Amino acid sequence: MAFDGITVANLVWELNQTILNSRISKIAQPENDELLFTLKSANGQRRLAMSASASLPFLYLTKQNKPSPLTAPNFCMVLRKHIANGRIVGISQPGLERIIRFDIEHFDDLGDLCQKTLIVELMGKHSNIIFCKEDGVIIDSIKHISAQISSVREVLPGRAYFIPETAKKENPLLATKESFDAAVFGKPESVCKAIYSSYTGISPSIANEICYRAGIDGDFATSSLSKDEQYHLYHHFDWLVSDIREAKFSPNILYKGKEPIEFAALDCTSYQNYTKTTYASISEALETYYADKNSYTRIRQKSSDLRRIVSTALERNRKKYGLQQKQLQDTVKRDKYKIYGELLNTYGYGLEEGVKTLECLNYYTNEPIAVPLDPTLTPLENAQKYFDRYNKLKRTYEALSERIEETRDETTHLESIAAALDIAVSEDDLVQIREELVEYGYIRKKRGAKKEKIKSKPFHYLSSDGFHMYVGKNNYQNDELTFKMATGNDWWFHAKGMPGSHVIVKSDGEELPDRTFEEAGKLAGYYSKGRDNEKVEIDYLQKKNVKKPNKSAPGFVVYYTNYSLTIHPDISDLKQLP
Repeated sequence: MAFDGITVANLVWELNQTILNSRISKIAQPENDELLFTLKSANGQRRLAMSASASLPFLYLTKQNKPSPLTAPNFCMVLRKHIANGRIVGISQPGLERIIRFDIEHFDDLGDLCQKTLIVELMGKHSNIIFCKEDGVIIDSIKHISAQISSVREVLPGRAYFIPETAKKENPLLATKESFDAAVFGKPESVCKAIYSSYTGISPSIANEICYRAGIDGDFATSSLSKDEQYHLYHHFDWLVSDIREAKFSPNILYKGKEPIEFAALDCTSYQNYTKTTYASISEALETYYADKNSYTRIRQKSSDLRRIVSTALERNRKKYGLQQKQLQDTVKRDKYKIYGELLNTYGYGLEEGVKTLECLNYYTNEPIAVPLDPTLTPLENAQKYFDRYNKLKRTYEALSERIEETRDETTHLESIAAALDIAVSEDDLVQIREELVEYGYIRKKRGAKKEKIKSKPFHYLSSDGFHMYVGKNNYQNDELTFKMATGNDWWFHAKGMPGSHVIVKSDGEELPDRTFEEAGKLAGYYSKGRDNEKVEIDYLQKKNVKKPNKSAPGFVVYYTNYSLTIHPDISDLKQLP
């Protein structure tokens, strides 16, 4: 979800309830485009973090502190000079813009009471933090924008601050039925686009939510709606805007499994396939979202080299497999040449010299057959020629069948490593994956390199009925869980026919309830290649029936008798233990 005007409205409402009239006791600039204020009031101490990052702008209350550079940047020094120990007397949002204004009272060098304004613009790549005098003249900004960078507005000391109106959008808080009809239905666009392109603070996701609540497909053209549908759409728009006016916010994060996908300040009903977690404050929701998202982003970046190695090897193997299959197809005729040779040995004794075809009965099928002949060779030589061709194709078939099996096994192994990379949640999880790639020759082992200490452990869950469930994060952990940790009567689960984790349920000699089987199946489905599927088939059996072939790759097992269940791989309701 974009950091839209509705999120900003929720923030402004929350900040007015919590930090209005607080004093600024500390000002820090931990990053080039980030500020951290420590605020004190009668209710205690709070920290306010804000960032003008082009990729990840934000503002929220936080309990976390961040280390700052020994030498404060110039912008931080300017703020300290003017508003250190200042008091926040006003927090506002112009219209529904992605802008927050902090009015701050302080005493100047002469002891006179003055007022300054700190303006935080949360506008994607155009984000900025701007410090102004009471009359709107810019004192300084965290990013200097000259005329060479922007022809719309300069953000430099001494320039007058103003909000550029490049998009010419209307304020949704002031919308009426007549203005809504003119703004939205006067555009030859989809309904969703017409809404978010007409009003400030409305993101595409919120526009889609309005359409969903109204029971209208947001991709339909505005001209396709009937009068009743137009009326219905406006009322849902108006009800949503009323929630903003009345501060009826419901901060939440939408999760896909454990991964945060979106955040919102209002209840989003259009995301049916995601799990929603509601928070008491928008700051808590934002801080949680960015922390979780950063964790996923960071591990993706850390694993990018390994992903590239696995992806390249997989692509090479799949191409090789395709060529081998094509070559194998060419050996299909081998049995025909064997039959030709045998028929020539049986019927060829009476052939005249120079005959090009032998017409005879195929005693394998009891049907007539025409055997092509080389007229320059005798029937015996023709037979030998066909036998030679058969033997060559037979040898090729046998060699190719073995290579195809090796290629298929290698591809399966690589796919299992790719699946392990998808579920890795920390750098420690990548150590064993890298070790496996080194062992199997995909990464060259560095001379003198010491073996890294393994800190990664399997995921540990507790079922609703109190049974301990363990999930391997990679192939080595899968083997360890199945063949070292599990006992014979423990239960083993795995997604059918696809790469995924081994799941072990410790039974402690007890009979498992049906609910525990379902929960373990959910884990096996979620921690597999099929986690995005609506349904996943799961094989399960007691561990004593799972076998590991000699010299097989880690994580590879065989079994011949099993039960099956089909589940939706949603583990949001399962309790994970540290």
